[in-house]
Amino acid sequence: MSDRRELVLPLSILRRSDVACVGGKNASLGEMIGQLEEAGINVPGGFATTAAAYWHFIESNNLQSRIAQTIATLDKKLGNLANVGGSIRDLVLEAPLPPDLKEAIHQAYSDMSADGADSVAVRSSATAEDLPEASFAGQLETYLNVKGEQALFEACKKCFASLFTDRAIAYRETHGFDHMSVALSVGVQSMVRSDLASSGVMFSIDTETGFPRSVLITGAWGLGETVVQGMVAPDELQVFKPLLDEPSLVPIIEKSLGAKRRKMIYGANGATVLTDTTEDERGRFVLTDEEALTLARWAVLIERHYGCPMDMEWAKDGQTGELYIVQARPETVQSRREAGELKTYKLKQKGECLVSGLAVGDAIGAGKVCRLDSADQIEQFKTGSVLVTKITDPDWVPIMKRAAAIVTDHGGRTSHAAIVSRELGLPAIVGASGATEKLSEGQDVTVSCAEGDQGHVYEGIAEFDVTEIDIGNIPTTRTKAMLNVANPAAAFRWWRLPADGVGLARMEFIISNHIKVHPMALIRFGDVNDKAARMEIERLTAGYDTKADYFVDKLSRGIARIAAAYYPKPVIVRMSDFKTNEYAELLGGAAFEPHEENPMIGWRGASRYYSPDYRDGFGLECRAIARAREEIGLSNIVMMIPFCRTPEEADSVIEEMEKNGLKRGRAGLQVYVMAEIPSNVVLAEAFAERFDGFSIGSNDLTQLVLGIDRDSDRLSGLFNERHPAVKQTIARLLASSKKTGSHTGICGQAPSDHPEFARFLVEHGIDSISVTPDSFLRVKAQIASAEAALSQRISGP
Repeated sequence: MSDRRELVLPLSILRRSDVACVGGKNASLGEMIGQLEEAGINVPGGFATTAAAYWHFIESNNLQSRIAQTIATLDKKLGNLANVGGSIRDLVLEAPLPPDLKEAIHQAYSDMSADGADSVAVRSSATAEDLPEASFAGQLETYLNVKGEQALFEACKKCFASLFTDRAIAYRETHGFDHMSVALSVGVQSMVRSDLASSGVMFSIDTETGFPRSVLITGAWGLGETVVQGMVAPDELQVFKPLLDEPSLVPIIEKSLGAKRRKMIYGANGATVLTDTTEDERGRFVLTDEEALTLARWAVLIERHYGCPMDMEWAKDGQTGELYIVQARPETVQSRREAGELKTYKLKQKGECLVSGLAVGDAIGAGKVCRLDSADQIEQFKTGSVLVTKITDPDWVPIMKRAAAIVTDHGGRTSHAAIVSRELGLPAIVGASGATEKLSEGQDVTVSCAEGDQGHVYEGIAEFDVTEIDIGNIPTTRTKAMLNVANPAAAFRWWRLPADGVGLARMEFIISNHIKVHPMALIRFGDVNDKAARMEIERLTAGYDTKADYFVDKLSRGIARIAAAYYPKPVIVRMSDFKTNEYAELLGGAAFEPHEENPMIGWRGASRYYSPDYRDGFGLECRAIARAREEIGLSNIVMMIPFCRTPEEADSVIEEMEKNGLKRGRAGLQVYVMAEIPSNVVLAEAFAERFDGFSIGSNDLTQLVLGIDRDSDRLSGLFNERHPAVKQTIARLLASSKKTGSHTGICGQAPSDHPEFARFLVEHGIDSISVTPDSFLRVKAQIASAEAALSQRISGP
């Protein structure tokens, strides 16, 4: 065994077909160095010890029989796992490296040092690793900032020993792997000085929904272990892949600033230490937009090369400013999900919200809280409980498998808790600050991840519905079936539905839930007298050049995320349609809103947009639309003007739009009007001269045709969208629109609730029907049935 080539190989000559020789991790590194560096992807060089080197170490120390004998004493219920694992690791760590293996490592390390490597990263790579049926992610050890030959020899032995950590033994036992047939390769790479900059994890697929056209990038200051292990709440960015080839665009559809309270840096004598970040670091993103786009382009290249969605680790060198990919492996959760599998979860009722954080998955779980500080407390955990802890690592997996749901104080979407929860199909909330303090031992709770990006823990055991949606047999129809989508955080959940776009994206949802501040309070901050509101606005807008920039940034990305989910199909965005009492509830809003006795038919919609008291706020809304369409690149966004009472009012709104850079027809911009006032129907041809289409708001139209305040409890029994007066009004609008060639659609609730109403619309030639996602399949079937019946009537017997 003196042939160095059999013991140590340069990463540069390895390929992904070499898994049996150097494990999945090292084979993948070699593949990228050899095949993708020419495409501009930077990967740190180094070498790998081989499986042959591992077996040589085992045999030369006569460890095989001793390990096998110790494993044979393992209790079937793993009760003595800690003793068995500890004994085997001691055997490995006490055994010396064979002289020829030490010499091979010495020579390869000397070559790296000659090339300028100051310190190295030492990573474990199992020969069965990263196969779809053998996901070893996070189970084996990595050692960073290893300096000097002796430290490297010790790190190599520690990697060998990590093949027998308690968690690795338990994993192999559970999955039926022979402990003595898995070997370990040690990868040694030049350290990227991310201790002086930043690092993180990246996926070429949305990790929560499997949406394939988005790259998710997470990052924090310092070395990447804090992100991988979930020690910090990292920054998150979502980049839309189809627009990455357009150099003039910046297709970042989401940017979320993480707390990043700690970072891992080099220690004084090698190894690493944790330290607190500065206030400035917490307030800044770890990547510039251009760096994020570079990483996203690399993710696309890597995914294309491997032919499957990928899970990657990246690092930025603080000395050179260069970005690097330091690991890449196939993504093993969403990519294996059945294409036709779509379950929806919906709470029937809910108690008080106790704590919130980042939602992992889209399911709901409930049970009694079990708070644990350490994985060693496994005997205290009752199957079916909700695990609540500060953070998890691979030692927690046996407990996590028995949980109904998981809640952690710390971590982001790429933390250990998030990754394992996805693999197990468990609802989990990570980064739920203070959960271990706010949730009591034995307390009944419901963990909901079915409400978008934010997950919530509610008091009590709530009832919820689970619906399985089969999308394998959906009829094609002439009438377009679109979706009503309000929440950008939930937009990707429905990408598998074959919708024809979004018929209604409500801007006010984004403003109230994501921005939270009245736009005029940002423009005229000096007029806000409420001290608590001022403090909260200052906190929310920290890091932005102006407070107005905060509004435009948040709104444009929220709109862009919805538009990205269905690009290039049309996504119709209704400009803000709050009532004055609703605007007043926004932060700082009370200073800018009058009191109205009946806000429902008061100062709302179009009448605000050209008013001196709100036109600057409308200007911010227009800037957000322009940015989402022209800078981010989602040109499928269609504007819609609500509650436009007269053609003259339409002229005033269009004039304000043009002042803010939005001209109908330029760059393909279409502008629709809500048809929700009788005047929209009576003067349909005049409105058609000013707008490209009509979207029927059946709720307001019913209210104004029948003279019923839809908020009135006393009149609720009279409110009926299917009343002949309402239907005749809609039929008249559809007939007028045919004459003018205007698009017609409906985005009210009626088609979702009443299938026969959908049939009526089809019979009168409506172009599109937009419904809630949970009623999409039912309404689509009704559309197909109505079109078939109509065709039969036309063709005759």
